[in-house]
Amino acid sequence: MRVTGRVLFVLIAALTSLGAMSLQRAEQPASDKEIRIGNVMPYSGPLSEFGAIGQAEAAYFDMINARGGINGRKIRFITRDDNSDPATALELTRNLVETDNVDLMFGSFGTPGNLATRWYLNEKKIPQLFVASGDEELSQPGAFPWTMGWQPSFRSEGRIYANYIQAYYPRKKIVVLWQNDQFGRMLYKGIQEGLGDLNRLVLVDIAFDIADQHLDGHVSILKRSGADIFVFLGVPSTAAKVIKLAASMNWHPVFIVNDASASIANAMAPAGLENSAGVISAAFLKDPSDPAWKDDPAMKDWFAFMDKYHQVESTNNSAAVYGYAAAEALTQVLKQCGDDVSRENIMRQAASLKNHHPSVALPDIRMNTSPHSYLPIRQMRLVQFDGRSWQPFGEVIETAFTEGAAR
Repeated sequence: MRVTGRVLFVLIAALTSLGAMSLQRAEQPASDKEIRIGNVMPYSGPLSEFGAIGQAEAAYFDMINARGGINGRKIRFITRDDNSDPATALELTRNLVETDNVDLMFGSFGTPGNLATRWYLNEKKIPQLFVASGDEELSQPGAFPWTMGWQPSFRSEGRIYANYIQAYYPRKKIVVLWQNDQFGRMLYKGIQEGLGDLNRLVLVDIAFDIADQHLDGHVSILKRSGADIFVFLGVPSTAAKVIKLAASMNWHPVFIVNDASASIANAMAPAGLENSAGVISAAFLKDPSDPAWKDDPAMKDWFAFMDKYHQVESTNNSAAVYGYAAAEALTQVLKQCGDDVSRENIMRQAASLKNHHPSVALPDIRMNTSPHSYLPIRQMRLVQFDGRSWQPFGEVIETAFTEGAAR
């Protein structure tokens, strides 16, 4: 991922400010009037576009503190940059626990970093809550009772796309371009599980690296296969390039992109709205750049929040909405804790959410947990981009078939 000089300058300035904010908060003395929350994010490196999650979470807790905190306690949110490196994530997490004395880790980004820190946090009995990853390995209460996911699982999302293909295009030929990491691998595994015997219709699949310089060659190969369906599994910036490349080659297959890439502002618009028309995805949160939500009360609150507490160049970043929603969910857990904010009670309350609806989630999306179920959000909606807005179709999907039917 290349960054222009001007954007790089802005990014460095923002990160310098963020680092100063984190250090200043960490130096303040702890008291029984605060809750310390640790967080690790890729503010730099190949996945820096997701640093917007942590920035939005920091702003959300600033808003909570301005309103008096939670049950009389202020939130001290200490967020660090791991540059998408699991070893750095582990080192930073240790420092947050042993030096900054955080009460819990919350919302740290990415599968590799969270897997790297999971054993340590469980040994220390530190809550590792609402990790920013859809890998089911991070929601295993039997083996790791202090680690809990938040979003729908990547494998389940992949099965949703497979079931959609089965229902609407049962005999059509398929190609897949997937990001060569745990994230892309799990999404693709879900598709393979869902297709079952119909995997024979996958003519070509190509794995690409996040900094791949040969996307045009990959898309050209996929086009020449003669496939009818193109599944892309990756990040928004790459999705935008791929959609644009396909259009420039006059190739217009049924286009499916994963939820993380289904952002109008970050993928569809950069690709060209006319090129993106018809794209299929699955979603569980509202897209802030979708005009369908301009009169929605929850999204009005979102834009008011952005104007007051998180003044950035664009208020349409889907990653920021993700951070806002996750911070809202943690706030609900901490409210349920009452005066007992021990680590044990924080986990107890996180594992007892009942039909909680994040304000920026799509209608009928609910969070439910129990001591035996650490996947808070299991529901998604299929959506199609009409060149302006995401149009939902079908019912809210709670589960997806794990094996395709032979045809």
